[in-house]
Amino acid sequence: MSKIPPLDGLRFAFGTLTVLPVRVTRWDRTAARGGMTAAPLVGLVVGAVAAGLGLLLLFLGAGPLTAAVGSAAVPAVLTRGLHLDGLADTADGLGSGRPAEDALRIMKQSDIGPFGVLTLVFVLLAQVATLAQLYDDSWTRGAIAALVSAVAARLALTLAARKGVPPARPEGLGAAVAGVVPLPGALAVTAACVLASAALGVLSSPSDALRTAAALLLATATTELLLRHCSRRFGGITGDVFGALAETAATTVLVISALGPS
Repeated sequence: MSKIPPLDGLRFAFGTLTVLPVRVTRWDRTAARGGMTAAPLVGLVVGAVAAGLGLLLLFLGAGPLTAAVGSAAVPAVLTRGLHLDGLADTADGLGSGRPAEDALRIMKQSDIGPFGVLTLVFVLLAQVATLAQLYDDSWTRGAIAALVSAVAARLALTLAARKGVPPARPEGLGAAVAGVVPLPGALAVTAACVLASAALGVLSSPSDALRTAAALLLATATTELLLRHCSRRFGGITGDVFGALAETAATTVLVISALGPS
């Protein structure tokens, strides 16, 4: 296995997963492996900006709903809306009920169908509503949830890029990163993310440490079910499926974080 230069992997991660001005110096399987392994670090940066904007709005006198909209908008802006677009396209492909080849063709179309529109509406409503509830409960809880949800979204990409998960097409981002992350590495990154999320939860309360770690684990389980379903339906993964997994993971973390006593 080729050694991965750390900077090449980080450039790949930030250059492909965000709009930040990071130049991707290598576009090969080795760089992709480093980039997808480091994807949760991208989530850490995106989540920190999202939480920071939410806290800034609250500090300036805005209400929890406005802060929630701000925090939910940051990941969309920093990814050019690609994850949301992927979610909508995947919903249209799955909702079409067509064979894999036809479903993939539907997903490549530039327009968004009714399944995609409905999915986007409900997912964004869920994200804003839960963040508003969390910010209303506690500024700390809201900020932690915004941060962990962004990390969970990118962890879903690491796990989806593990070995054994095939691409649905021979071209595109899905084909470029499918199967690049060794399973032991994906599991190690997952364990590190769970421990980090629990440590963040402690900043709010001991019970939130458990709830935050559980939210990330449940998000991982949810996205694994979606990944398997998409792999069966489409014959593998695509860039759109990666986007759907990311948004599903982020939303699951927020919903779980908002459950139970504050």
